[in-house]
Amino acid sequence: MRQNKGFTLVEMIMVVIIIGILASIVVPRFTGQIDKANRTAATLAIANISTALKMYEMENGNYPTEQQGLKALMEKPTTSPVPQNWRRYLEKDPVDPWQREYKYAYPGKNNTDDFDLWSQGADDKIETDDITNWKKQ
Repeated sequence: MRQNKGFTLVEMIMVVIIIGILASIVVPRFTGQIDKANRTAATLAIANISTALKMYEMENGNYPTEQQGLKALMEKPTTSPVPQNWRRYLEKDPVDPWQREYKYAYPGKNNTDDFDLWSQGADDKIETDDITNWKKQ
Protein backbone atom coordinates (compact mmCIF):
# COMPACT_ATOMS: atom_id res chain seq x y z
CA MET A 1 0.00 0.00 0.00
CA ARG A 2 1.49 3.28 -1.12
CA GLN A 3 0.86 6.51 0.87
CA ASN A 4 1.00 9.82 -0.96
CA LYS A 5 2.25 12.68 1.14
CA GLY A 6 1.76 16.21 -0.10
CA PHE A 7 -0.87 18.26 -1.87
CA THR A 8 -2.50 17.62 -5.19
CA LEU A 9 -2.54 20.27 -7.90
CA VAL A 10 -6.27 20.82 -7.35
CA GLU A 11 -5.73 21.45 -3.63
CA MET A 12 -2.97 23.95 -4.35
CA ILE A 13 -5.11 25.80 -6.93
CA MET A 14 -7.97 26.00 -4.39
CA VAL A 15 -5.64 27.51 -1.78
CA VAL A 16 -4.38 30.10 -4.30
CA ILE A 17 -7.98 30.99 -5.23
CA ILE A 18 -8.98 31.38 -1.57
CA ILE A 19 -5.95 33.61 -0.89
CA GLY A 20 -6.83 35.70 -3.94
CA ILE A 21 -10.42 36.15 -2.76
CA LEU A 22 -9.29 37.15 0.73
CA ALA A 23 -6.73 39.60 -0.68
CA SER A 24 -9.35 41.21 -2.93
CA ILE A 25 -11.52 41.82 0.15
CA VAL A 26 -8.81 42.91 2.61
CA VAL A 27 -6.42 45.02 0.48
CA PRO A 28 -8.95 47.75 -0.49
CA ARG A 29 -9.84 48.23 3.18
CA PHE A 30 -6.19 48.78 4.09
CA THR A 31 -5.68 51.11 1.13
CA GLY A 32 -8.39 53.42 2.46
CA GLN A 33 -6.81 53.32 5.89
CA ILE A 34 -3.41 54.33 4.53
CA ASP A 35 -4.90 57.43 2.89
CA LYS A 36 -6.76 58.27 6.08
CA ALA A 37 -3.57 57.83 8.14
CA ASN A 38 -1.59 60.06 5.73
CA ARG A 39 -4.24 62.80 5.96
CA THR A 40 -4.19 62.58 9.77
CA ALA A 41 -0.38 62.75 9.79
CA ALA A 42 -0.47 65.85 7.54
CA THR A 43 -3.07 67.51 9.79
CA LEU A 44 -0.90 66.89 12.87
CA ALA A 45 2.23 68.12 11.09
CA ILE A 46 0.46 71.33 10.05
CA ALA A 47 -0.52 71.89 13.69
CA ASN A 48 3.11 71.36 14.80
CA ILE A 49 4.52 73.65 12.10
CA SER A 50 1.88 76.26 12.99
CA THR A 51 3.03 76.14 16.61
CA ALA A 52 6.65 76.63 15.51
CA LEU A 53 5.63 79.59 13.32
CA LYS A 54 3.74 81.19 16.22
CA MET A 55 6.77 80.76 18.50
CA TYR A 56 8.94 82.38 15.81
CA GLU A 57 6.52 85.31 15.62
CA MET A 58 6.31 85.72 19.41
CA GLU A 59 10.10 85.77 19.78
CA ASN A 60 10.95 87.83 16.70
CA GLY A 61 7.96 90.14 16.22
CA ASN A 62 6.94 88.84 12.79
CA TYR A 63 6.41 85.66 10.81
CA PRO A 64 8.96 84.57 8.22
CA THR A 65 8.35 86.20 4.87
CA GLU A 66 7.16 84.06 2.01
CA GLN A 67 10.66 84.35 0.53
CA GLN A 68 12.23 83.08 3.77
CA GLY A 69 9.60 80.35 3.94
CA LEU A 70 9.57 77.45 6.34
CA LYS A 71 13.39 77.19 6.07
CA ALA A 72 13.44 80.09 8.54
CA LEU A 73 12.33 77.62 11.19
CA MET A 74 15.51 75.57 10.73
CA GLU A 75 18.11 78.11 9.55
CA LYS A 76 18.45 81.74 10.60
CA PRO A 77 17.32 83.94 7.70
CA THR A 78 19.87 86.35 6.25
CA THR A 79 17.32 88.38 4.29
CA SER A 80 15.24 91.19 5.76
CA PRO A 81 13.72 91.11 8.26
CA VAL A 82 16.53 89.25 10.00
CA PRO A 83 15.18 87.85 13.29
CA GLN A 84 17.00 89.14 16.37
CA ASN A 85 15.96 86.37 18.77
CA TRP A 86 16.16 83.46 16.36
CA ARG A 87 16.59 79.88 17.52
CA ARG A 88 15.96 76.55 15.81
CA TYR A 89 12.20 75.93 15.80
CA LEU A 90 12.15 72.67 13.82
CA GLU A 91 14.79 69.94 13.65
CA LYS A 92 14.26 68.94 10.04
CA ASP A 93 12.67 70.19 6.85
CA PRO A 94 8.95 69.44 7.08
CA VAL A 95 7.65 67.25 4.26
CA ASP A 96 4.15 65.87 3.99
CA PRO A 97 3.35 62.14 3.96
CA TRP A 98 3.62 62.21 0.14
CA GLN A 99 7.23 63.50 0.41
CA ARG A 100 6.48 67.05 -0.77
CA GLU A 101 7.16 70.32 1.01
CA TYR A 102 4.31 72.02 2.83
CA LYS A 103 3.12 75.26 1.22
CA TYR A 104 3.39 78.50 3.19
CA ALA A 105 2.05 81.97 2.49
CA TYR A 106 2.36 85.09 4.63
CA PRO A 107 0.25 87.10 4.76
CA GLY A 108 -2.32 84.41 4.13
CA LYS A 109 -5.01 84.63 1.50
CA ASN A 110 -7.37 82.57 3.66
CA ASN A 111 -6.06 83.68 7.07
CA THR A 112 -5.66 87.38 6.27
CA ASP A 113 -4.33 88.29 9.75
CA ASP A 114 -2.11 85.23 9.90
CA PHE A 115 -0.37 82.73 7.62
CA ASP A 116 -1.66 79.98 5.33
CA LEU A 117 -0.08 76.55 5.65
CA TRP A 118 -1.16 73.53 3.61
CA SER A 119 -0.39 70.29 1.85
CA GLN A 120 -1.88 69.62 -1.56
CA GLY A 121 -2.63 66.05 -0.51
CA ALA A 122 -2.12 62.81 -2.37
CA ASP A 123 -3.07 64.18 -5.80
CA ASP A 124 -0.70 67.22 -5.52
CA LYS A 125 -3.35 69.46 -7.13
CA ILE A 126 -4.49 72.82 -5.83
CA GLU A 127 -7.78 72.90 -3.91
CA THR A 128 -8.89 69.31 -4.46
CA ASP A 129 -7.93 67.27 -1.39
CA ASP A 130 -5.79 69.88 0.38
CA ILE A 131 -5.07 69.64 4.11
CA THR A 132 -4.98 73.21 5.46
CA ASN A 133 -4.74 75.39 8.56
CA TRP A 134 -7.95 77.20 7.62
CA LYS A 135 -11.54 76.13 7.46
CA LYS A 136 -12.91 75.60 3.99
CA GLN A 137 -16.22 77.28 3.15
